Amino acid sequence: MINANVPRLRRTLLAASIAAAVAMPVTGAISPAAVPAPVPATAAPLRAATPAALAARYAASRDDILAAERTAADHGDRWRARMLRDMADPARRFLSFDGRDGGRAAEVFGDLATAERIAVLVPGGDTHLDKYGLLRGGALRLHQALGGRSAVIAWLGYRTPNTVSLAALTAGRADEGAAALRPFVRDLAALKSAARVSLVCRSYGSVVCGRAAPGLDVAGIVLIGSPGVTADDVSALRTRATVWAGRGGRDWIAHVPHVQLRLPFATLGFGTDPISPRFGTRVFAAGDGGHSDYLNAGSLSLRNVARIVSGQDPVEAGSRA
Repeated sequence: MINANVPRLRRTLLAASIAAAVAMPVTGAISPAAVPAPVPATAAPLRAATPAALAARYAASRDDILAAERTAADHGDRWRARMLRDMADPARRFLSFDGRDGGRAAEVFGDLATAERIAVLVPGGDTHLDKYGLLRGGALRLHQALGGRSAVIAWLGYRTPNTVSLAALTAGRADEGAAALRPFVRDLAALKSAARVSLVCRSYGSVVCGRAAPGLDVAGIVLIGSPGVTADDVSALRTRATVWAGRGGRDWIAHVPHVQLRLPFATLGFGTDPISPRFGTRVFAAGDGGHSDYLNAGSLSLRNVARIVSGQDPVEAGSRA
């Protein structure tokens, strides 16, 4: 009798979370997508990861950022304009930039020309230009943890859902993201065929990676703070990559019902918990942090993500390895 009530309880919890998503407003003076930006200049495909080719691409992206900065200033959005001026710093390196619809960007940390280990960081919900600093900070710390001959790409390549929204409970935005992530990774693998490329996918970003996984040419897929990836187990991802999963001890995502509820208008939820034994990932110790703490400086989770990206086994809690 108790076992029979478990699915019902999970569905009740999921229904409650859906009601909260619909009822709770997302506050903010202005939607990030409402700030206008010009169409970016058409950039020629990147044919080689040489210093000269990369410098030309970074310069072209910088021009797109400055054009968006001027448009934001003309629109009277001083916050966005100031942030874009910072992004246009010549010391920063963007493979691409588009300021429209909340923003798309791919920023490189490290020297992509010489990198032997590359991590593509795929963010979760509520990530857009006005909150880009959170994604950038995590990418910076991961690159520092990786050390020399490595690069991290902060990939804001899709329209992320608001954390408190119905969109965050469905795979629609993840499918949009997967459609952009696949060609990005394919082109990156072609440019850096000798490098070890891994995806580091946080929160809703793990849903994006799960939808993009089939046939993707990467060494590893690292899921952190994942609500599920819309697959029953690792074999359903149809990938040759090693799939890892970690969850912090204080991450609220553990309390999200790991089910999928098919309704007439949508399928809600993301299925099996990626850290459960029946899913089949390689589970690594992620410390006792919360949902936004996985790439915090000095954390066990950051240390283990860096080790996995480098091709090393993660360490257990308390280890000095």
